[in-house]
Amino acid sequence: MSRVSDAITKDHRELEDYYNRITSSSDLDEQTRYQNQFVWELARHSISEELVVYPVFEKYLSDGQQMAQKDREEHQKVKEQLFEFQKLSAKDPAFISTLNNLYSDLKQHMKEEEEEDLPKLEQAVSDEESQKLSKSFQRTKLFVPTHSHPSAPDKPPFETVVGLLSAPLDKLMDAFKKFPKD
Repeated sequence: MSRVSDAITKDHRELEDYYNRITSSSDLDEQTRYQNQFVWELARHSISEELVVYPVFEKYLSDGQQMAQKDREEHQKVKEQLFEFQKLSAKDPAFISTLNNLYSDLKQHMKEEEEEDLPKLEQAVSDEESQKLSKSFQRTKLFVPTHSHPSAPDKPPFETVVGLLSAPLDKLMDAFKKFPKD
């Protein structure tokens, strides 16, 4: 079983891969498919961190409330950028520049999480607790929205309620989109 830091880092590498596939391709269909995949994964990942991981920061780490607040603020900025990106077509002149701006902020956030936040968390919890968090993080991703909703609350329980209401509509929209494996 994986630790929570492994699950989060795995998502980070997937997001990096989707970003690279979009920016290295000149095929609009491929860019659109990976745009949908990128939006889908980043939306789920962000909300799941906010619901599962950040409360654990607050509970177990002496500076956890500040860490969680800083990360929520960074997520908010990324959610706003993702909201703009998810509305663009691959043929839009602002498509790549919007993604590059978003990814620049996201990359810095992921680096800080991997080098600072997650090591602190792993030191504060047992291996068993970390594995439970990983499972909970993965499970939560199944139920949360798959699109960015920057005006939604970013803390439980309100984020949970709004997410449960938004997720079915997002998933219905996803049924009509193209993804890489289609």
